[in-house]
Formats: sequence, structure tokens, C-alpha cells
Amino acid sequence: MKKVPLRTCIVTKEKLEKKDLIRIVRDKEGHISIDLTGKANGRGVYLKKDLAVILKASKYLPRALESEIEPKLYEELEKLVK
Repeated sequence: MKKVPLRTCIVTKEKLEKKDLIRIVRDKEGHISIDLTGKANGRGVYLKKDLAVILKASKYLPRALESEIEPKLYEELEKLVK
């Protein structure tokens, strides 16, 4: 049986499979985007696919990615979860 790699949600600190998480990535140029492939280069963090987590994310994402986050990104995340 193949071992499934677990990733940690930066809000809830739960260890979950990648399919239950959304990856947000900051590339070398500092652009922040939602990584749907899970393979984009850059600093990646994970959020649980849960509306409550997405709503709390604004407190955690800027620190985790060491960057300002545009409000549009949170709107995209909310759409993804719904």
C-alpha cells in the first residue's frame, strides 16, 4: 500500500491529504496565486477546503507567505470552496 503524503493546514494545523486542501503559492517575483495543480514553483502553504477556514485565512496567509494578499484572492478561494 502506498503511503499518502499529508500536508498541514496553516489555519487549523490539521494534517490532511492534498485532495482535501487548497495550495496557495508565492513565486520568486512575489506573485501569489492559487495552485490547482499542486506543482507550481515557489513557497506553498495549504488551506483546508472549508469556508470557515477560508474566512479566517486572512489572518494567517500574509504571515505564512511573507507578503500582502489581495482581497481578490480570498474571493477566488471562497468560490472554490462553494
